[in-house]
Amino acid sequence: MLTRTTTVGTGNPADVAAPSGTGRRATHRLSAPGTDDSVAVAIRDLNAYYGSFHAVGDVAFDVPKNEITALIGPSGCGKSTVLRCINRMNDLVPGARIEGTIQYRGQNLNARKVDAVEVRRRIGMVFQKPNPFPKSIYENVVWGAKINGIKGNYDELVERCLRQAALWDEVKDKLKESGLALSGGQQQRLCIARAIATNPDVILMDEPASALDPISTLKIEELMRELERQYTIVIVTHNMQQAARVSDQTVFFSLGEKRMGVLVEASPTRELFTNPRDQRTEDYITGRFG
Repeated sequence: MLTRTTTVGTGNPADVAAPSGTGRRATHRLSAPGTDDSVAVAIRDLNAYYGSFHAVGDVAFDVPKNEITALIGPSGCGKSTVLRCINRMNDLVPGARIEGTIQYRGQNLNARKVDAVEVRRRIGMVFQKPNPFPKSIYENVVWGAKINGIKGNYDELVERCLRQAALWDEVKDKLKESGLALSGGQQQRLCIARAIATNPDVILMDEPASALDPISTLKIEELMRELERQYTIVIVTHNMQQAARVSDQTVFFSLGEKRMGVLVEASPTRELFTNPRDQRTEDYITGRFG
């Protein structure tokens, strides 16, 4: 259990109003939180603050199960902030404050009694820059399982996770060597293997290929498509072509008043890139701003 208490939203699907002062309405439809089995995470009325700065305002969207959701938008619009809210990583930022609800398995992850460590076990994270530990490839994979008290055959766990991360054939004969000796693309796939070793439901990826060469980027994209069969994936990317290639749903953020991040549109990816509902979305994807 994540918590002893449960907070389940109610209400009918409705259009979501944009934050006050924007003069616009977000153009997407939402389910009632906790009522749709096809939704992995339901975000409602999410506001994020860093000290007195209102970084993200009134964000609401659903993350469908076993699909890839891409968060796009100009720099500073709150994409990574929203991503970090989903698994409580912003708890570690001094002065950060989060309001609103993030429903996962019928529970509000922002509730005070929710164990943030357990949230991060269920909702894993892969960062922009590969960050393997200064340990062997083998120990990198089993580290999360060990600290979370997961028992079993670690040899089988390592092979399974490295196969899922499309890395096994490249490293099976050097598992005792340092993960830091791998190439950048291999290191990022090792980090993905480490993330899935704790058996999460959701994997968050913050620009996972931005520091990689085109060939390594393609491997990461192919891997994401394989992983979505078993996991729900949310990625942040500045690469609109990447979002169009790999994601099923795209969520576009922009900047509102006082540089507050606002959600403009959440739509199936093909629809958003070919027939956006909001002029701001069209302006961004066609390069008129951003």
